[in-house]
Amino acid sequence: MINTRKENPYWEPSRKGFITNYPNFLHWKKLDVDEMQSDRPLNLYVHSPFCAQRCSYCYYRTITGSRKSEVDRYVDALCREITLANERFGLNKRPINSVYFGGGTPTLLAGDNLKQITDTLRQHFNLDNAEFTVEGEPVTLTEKKAEILKELGVNRISLGVQSLSDDIIKLSNRQDTEAKVLRAIEFAKSTGAVVNIDLMSGLAGEKPETWEYSVNRALETGVHSITVYKMELYTNTQYFIEVRNDTLQLPSDEQELSFMQYALDKFEAAEYRPWSFFTFTKEGRYTHVHAPSIWRGDDCFSFGTSAFGRLGDWVYQNSNDADKYIEMLEAGELPINRGHHLTALDQMIRDVVLGIKLIHLDLSAFQKKHGFKLNSLCGAEIETLKNDGYITVSENEIVLTPKGILHGDYVGKSLGKRLAEMY
Repeated sequence: MINTRKENPYWEPSRKGFITNYPNFLHWKKLDVDEMQSDRPLNLYVHSPFCAQRCSYCYYRTITGSRKSEVDRYVDALCREITLANERFGLNKRPINSVYFGGGTPTLLAGDNLKQITDTLRQHFNLDNAEFTVEGEPVTLTEKKAEILKELGVNRISLGVQSLSDDIIKLSNRQDTEAKVLRAIEFAKSTGAVVNIDLMSGLAGEKPETWEYSVNRALETGVHSITVYKMELYTNTQYFIEVRNDTLQLPSDEQELSFMQYALDKFEAAEYRPWSFFTFTKEGRYTHVHAPSIWRGDDCFSFGTSAFGRLGDWVYQNSNDADKYIEMLEAGELPINRGHHLTALDQMIRDVVLGIKLIHLDLSAFQKKHGFKLNSLCGAEIETLKNDGYITVSENEIVLTPKGILHGDYVGKSLGKRLAEMY
């Protein structure tokens, strides 16, 4: 066995020193058997593909105009998946960090559908200490639906507001209005849950005055958390068709950057502090559990058509064909359609590009997990990013500067590229 304490003769060409194990027993420590048990926390994601409308910028596979009977069949299949996956992988033995209902528009589901899914989850998992988030669209969050969410134990509600300017909302093909948005926010707040609202910078028709109005109105609502996403143009959207036909012009990247800078300045003045480069919470409290847990490398088992998750060294995605998804589950098959086994290098890159989203990247944790100092792998890139003002670097962590926060995933992509080039 390799003994790193041996003197030089040990390392000379020889047949001596037969290796039976690694690392050397000198490095082993007293171990309690309980330490060997896998009790890593698990996150759960539940996907609902149904929407009341197709937003002009949306690139997700969503379903509009569904009948109640179709939704019921989907929910039955989803609950079957929860049962089958738990039986197959023994998921109920693990502590649950978070549950996240995403979409689509989960708040479009009827109360009996939401209750059926939640009851099924509780049959298999202990959710008592879990963050329980439900995404919603303002037009679908009624007072009655908010009461149902409260009864189900939802403790975080995330509303896809996108804009509080009626002119911008109309150009996005949404049924919302500022008045409907504000009413939905009050319904959400009345449940006692932490309330997050999403804004989207760079929507069609956005001008400095409309963006400033949305940011200031968002702050005036007093919600616990505000998230800002950059609008990205995808080929399967109405926006793309209109841009290609020269019937629509979107703000430039430079304009969008100025919008985000305005938001950053306003959030700082209002003491909304970032826990990621795109989400800001009152006084730095109310930090989200679900996404940070995943970005730090914890597993997330995902249920529903198109849903993607991670279990151990595997990342996977369910069938994105809703009919096929349902048929497979009705036949007693799990609907996992594709996946990828994470190599050691994949996991290093993943931990860096996702971990830096949280603004602070723990270098000690990276070394402990992967056995390498990140500085030894990406020293030149780290130095360049530091000199260019995107990060600060200490012995134990890399921290995004305001410039790094403004530029989103740029730091993560830069470091990830360097790691990928090692292959």
